[in-house]
Amino acid sequence: MAVLSILRSARTVLPVLTRRPAQFGQLCLVRKSSDHMVITPSRFAWNLFKDHLHFYVLLGAIPLTIIITYINIVIGPPRLAEIPEGYEPEYWEYYDHPIKRFLAKHFMDNPQMRYEKKMNLLQNEHERVQLREIQWKVEKLIQERGDFQAWYYIPYDSKYTKKYQKQTKTDDFYSKTI
Repeated sequence: MAVLSILRSARTVLPVLTRRPAQFGQLCLVRKSSDHMVITPSRFAWNLFKDHLHFYVLLGAIPLTIIITYINIVIGPPRLAEIPEGYEPEYWEYYDHPIKRFLAKHFMDNPQMRYEKKMNLLQNEHERVQLREIQWKVEKLIQERGDFQAWYYIPYDSKYTKKYQKQTKTDDFYSKTI
């Protein structure tokens, strides 16, 4: 039965292959397709994204899984031990897992350094507040006393300017003669 159904579907293609004109009432292919061509949007970018995502997840996930498994099995968690006399532990030695220790040692700031940065930030902000208060007091006193801010200059003697001009002339003269 399966063979007969295959032959029945091939009967519509047979006139095209044999170049015989089709008889009346017989089905035949027109333009070897249906009435129109279906235009679908391209899936190239989506497939490329999926390929790259799959590649980079596997590129990162497999080695990380192997490394983490190795560290957990071979190195394992730390054990408590007596601290030798006069030894001060580093800040990263307080973490309990080897990966946390590695990250703290190589990629994170020292907690003392972070504390000092925050204190420096607070000190700078405190100084700014004090300067704003002084500026506010000065502006208040200017309004009360009727003072005003004005431009001023320090007078100077022009003999120094003339002396400098003479000096540059003599320097230029000596540099040209050499």
